[in-house]
Amino acid sequence: MPLSDPRFLQLNAWLNQYFSANVSPELISGDASFRRYFRVTLDSVSYIVVDSPPKLVPITPFVQIAESYSRCDIPVPKVFSGDAEQGFMLLSDLGDVQLLSVLNPSNLKHYYQQALLLLNNIAKVTATEHAALPIYDDEFVLRELNIFSQWLAVHHLGLSIDEVRVQTDKVFQILTDNVKQQPQVGMHRDYHSRNIMLQDNELKVIDFQDAVIGPVTYDAVSLLRDCYIRWPEEQVNELMLIHYEQAIAAQLLPVDVSFARYQRWFDLMGLQRHIKAAGIFARLNYRDGKPAYMADIPLTLEYIRDIARRYPELSVFSQWIASVVIPAVRGKK
Repeated sequence: MPLSDPRFLQLNAWLNQYFSANVSPELISGDASFRRYFRVTLDSVSYIVVDSPPKLVPITPFVQIAESYSRCDIPVPKVFSGDAEQGFMLLSDLGDVQLLSVLNPSNLKHYYQQALLLLNNIAKVTATEHAALPIYDDEFVLRELNIFSQWLAVHHLGLSIDEVRVQTDKVFQILTDNVKQQPQVGMHRDYHSRNIMLQDNELKVIDFQDAVIGPVTYDAVSLLRDCYIRWPEEQVNELMLIHYEQAIAAQLLPVDVSFARYQRWFDLMGLQRHIKAAGIFARLNYRDGKPAYMADIPLTLEYIRDIARRYPELSVFSQWIASVVIPAVRGKK
């Protein structure tokens, strides 16, 4: 890191005070927010240091939810120290192996069954010791969906807001209603193969600071219809059924909810997530100067096109995505 980076110098001073020794943090990554991650090693023990600017990404939600998750036997990083005023955290090191990097069609079921089982405990966390988690309500859902309209459709593709509203207003209402129809549970909200680490052949959960109370299918569809990779539909359907049966056994779903009803909830929840994600990827490029996520937009649009066409009330929207949005994205330099 440049010695002129004021936050790095501040971070170094904080670490040296904690360890009472000079350590040398090495940058390992940033993420989709404004956080940066460093690794330090002392006496053969490795730690992760998080630089999270307090006015942009406060650390308090992460620390509080980490404590709550840990109490529910959800494997998360241990927080050794946190400084909310400066925005620094010292965490246990979960390594560098994202689940995505080891997945293939042969081991997919093995790892995803484990990941789905973790959702039973995640669902139990609806509050920290300090407050209830936020509710994933109508306003929350629509705010996320409108990121697609604002940043991808209008800002990136130059479509008129009137055209976009004609195509999306009814769809967004259907998707908002779908959220309310489902049992509400604790929800990680970004549960996918880049936010699950593999350490000593065990799954570890990260990036949970945005947890809320929301629909029971959200985390499962986030995992199985990953924004960063697409698996064969027959494997996804098998795992979807596993989650359905698991959720009933764990009393997260009433026994009278049919699989057909659950699958509709699952499909429409995935649509909401992919519409939001496509918009966020564009926003990361234009607002935050992170262009790499633009490469993930085509897959999210393919999911939207293919899943929406299964439902008559969404077929016009699917056709619009297929005939207008996808070609415009492909043609955009």
